[in-house]
Amino acid sequence: MCSLRSDIGDYKELLRQYIKTKDEAVLYEAEQFSKSSIQNNISPDEIINEHYQAILELIPDLDERVKDSFYFLIETMISYGLAYQEYHVLREKQIELRAEIDVAANMQDTLLNTSIPNVEHIDIGAKSVPAKQMNGDYYHFVQDDEGNIGVAIADVIGKGIPAAFFMSMIKYAMESFPENRMYPKVILELLNRVVERNVESGMFVTMFYGLYDIYRHDFYYATAGHEPGFIYRAEDDYFEEIDAKGLLLGVKNDVKYRQYVNHIHNGDMIVLLTDGFTECRSGDRFIEREEVLDIIKQNKHLPANDIVENVYKSLERFQDFNMRDDFTLIIIKRNN
Repeated sequence: MCSLRSDIGDYKELLRQYIKTKDEAVLYEAEQFSKSSIQNNISPDEIINEHYQAILELIPDLDERVKDSFYFLIETMISYGLAYQEYHVLREKQIELRAEIDVAANMQDTLLNTSIPNVEHIDIGAKSVPAKQMNGDYYHFVQDDEGNIGVAIADVIGKGIPAAFFMSMIKYAMESFPENRMYPKVILELLNRVVERNVESGMFVTMFYGLYDIYRHDFYYATAGHEPGFIYRAEDDYFEEIDAKGLLLGVKNDVKYRQYVNHIHNGDMIVLLTDGFTECRSGDRFIEREEVLDIIKQNKHLPANDIVENVYKSLERFQDFNMRDDFTLIIIKRNN
């Protein structure tokens, strides 16, 4: 407290000197005083009050209206000082939270990291971009002991850190499955039990799981309430919607999933995505799925990863570079 009163007294002396001399050097000392005031937690209303007391000594016959104006200012700055302190406390908490989210996002990248299989005659492109720091979408590739490609694409209903880390549980559950061939309906039924036992109330998972037979070029798949994908038929130059239905993961534990199969011809492409496409909009207009498919068709001659990148860039421009939802797109292209 003594230090505080001493600092305030310094201000009064600086004010007296400046009124008498108009010396620029005194103004510089006043600037230094303002910096030390912050460090010593001197509030704005305390400085104004000391300024007022000094003025009364220097100008005893001060107009009553000016006195009233100082009283008004002091009361205003008391409220300002309290609000300013609260703001800084909240700001510090926000910075701490952002640092924690950064750590969590980095952990998520590590935990959910997956590698794209390199298989002869099969070209795969994949991209997943969160709308915010944490990603509610997820994709994962596995290969069985015969080299066949398993692909999962999922979306957690319920965002944020809990949803993101819940995805890591699903990934490690998948990696614990045997390496011999496991068909999509079996994968989803096993995962559904894991989710149903461990999921938080109100959090569900949509997932599409496919198995690509690299020898017969048959694509087996099943879905748990996930956004339907497409198969581009090169011979007829059109997109065929993947027709599959199934209950979300985690709703009940005894769900049986139906499995489907499609043959993939040379030049055909499997297109898997999340609802970042159907919910993509510019202003009040939602993008039509035909617009996305048209972008894919325009780029069909490119490698799969380039197609994915071009689609993402197009959607970024459509939304004025302000993505409102997580974006995930996978393209599997047969090249023989």
